[in-house]
Amino acid sequence: MSKVGKKYEAAKKQIEPRPYTVADAMGLLKKVHFAKFNETIEVHMRLGVDPKHADQMVRGTVVLPHGLGKSKKVCVIASGDKIREAETAGADIVGGEDIVEKIAGGWTDFDACIATPDMMRSVGRLGKVLGPRGLMPNPKTGSVTFDVAKAIKEVKAGKVEFRVDNTGIIHVPVGKIEFSKDQLSENAQTLIDSVMKARPAAVKGRYVKRITIASTMSPGIDLDLVALDAK
Repeated sequence: MSKVGKKYEAAKKQIEPRPYTVADAMGLLKKVHFAKFNETIEVHMRLGVDPKHADQMVRGTVVLPHGLGKSKKVCVIASGDKIREAETAGADIVGGEDIVEKIAGGWTDFDACIATPDMMRSVGRLGKVLGPRGLMPNPKTGSVTFDVAKAIKEVKAGKVEFRVDNTGIIHVPVGKIEFSKDQLSENAQTLIDSVMKARPAAVKGRYVKRITIASTMSPGIDLDLVALDAK
């Protein structure tokens, strides 16, 4: 049985066993923060869906108003004029078949991958490399597009993807502990609103069952679903 540290226990004692508003929860997270590094804040949402059914899959993207605290390294796979467009828009890595071959060999030194539709015949075979890392370009998330400049801008601005896992839970980062309470609250609320809007029509009953926020090292804090109107 693993032991819990004294600092963790001290932080846990400051969290009352009740649901909090988003703003109060973020303020409390900053108060009980004890780690000596810039922790990531995550939102965890347990949904009343069965991911085994395609019509209950919850997936989408959202641009967080205050970003994630770091600029993502973006790789763009394109051809022709789109290569120059991607370079001008600030992509970190740009190429065509050469990049495809490099990734096929196991290279994944980037945080996001964008591809133009005409390159998907080649990119499609990278599923086994990019898929497990959540980097595979997908039209549903806006990462397969001819408007590469817009896609790059959104990723750099703090675009994140959410996708329910096989246990019915969504885990998404919404910022760093060094952010202000208001910045963290706005990011979290923006994510939560987007997940709520993505509710599948096939879902019956309560859609959002529980929402918890936590930093890398802290105990979790439950959010008030009534206040969020997460029905």
